[in-house]
Amino acid sequence: MKIFNYKRVPYAEMRAFSVHILTASGSFLAFLGVVAAAEHRFIDMFWWLGLALLVDGIDGPIARKVRVKEVLPNWSGDTLDNIIDYVTYVLLPAFALYQSGMIGEPWSFVAAGMIVVSSAIYYADMGMKTDEYFFSGFPVVWNMIVFTLFVIDASATTALAVVTISVVLTFLPINFLHPVRVKRLRPLNLGVFFLWSALGVYSLLMHFEMPQWALVLFIVTGLYLYVIGAVLQFFPSLGREA
Repeated sequence: MKIFNYKRVPYAEMRAFSVHILTASGSFLAFLGVVAAAEHRFIDMFWWLGLALLVDGIDGPIARKVRVKEVLPNWSGDTLDNIIDYVTYVLLPAFALYQSGMIGEPWSFVAAGMIVVSSAIYYADMGMKTDEYFFSGFPVVWNMIVFTLFVIDASATTALAVVTISVVLTFLPINFLHPVRVKRLRPLNLGVFFLWSALGVYSLLMHFEMPQWALVLFIVTGLYLYVIGAVLQFFPSLGREA
């Protein structure tokens, strides 16, 4: 006589669901970041955020490798990913900006509010990607923006201007780069992205006290990533294979 009626879960389903758990772990890493930001430990917060972004970068390829959508059709990895992305790309950086008081009162609160509301609307846009895999409008990568503001120790005026401009660009048909999926100038784009990332890690190790040459290079590579999508949009032949 069987007391419990259960079925054995196939290995493929367990393996696929473990990828969802990996994705969901980003929410706990984000929570640790919130705790750090609430205690004004912003270096620690960005380390947790960086780890969450690492998880975000590897879960997609793993999911495709083990065919998660096919094995678990009733579980939406896309929905889960969007939830985690909103927390790590938007909510946590906005909270850090507010907690830092970088822009002063009440503008730090206003800036954070603009970030979370505009980003929520952007996530509902079904046409955020172009045929060439550019993002149409600023792709709400507020983690990169806020991190940059911390690294360069931006003034209140600069920080508010950057936030306001980026919020406006969220709703304009201006292309922004996806450094991996966009084929045009891909080797250059990836090189710049990895250099910017390496300099970002260096800045955390140095507690935002980078030498001038590294700070200038960090700013230049960041500006390149911010504007290259628009440059390629207005010069459609640039970077195309003959």
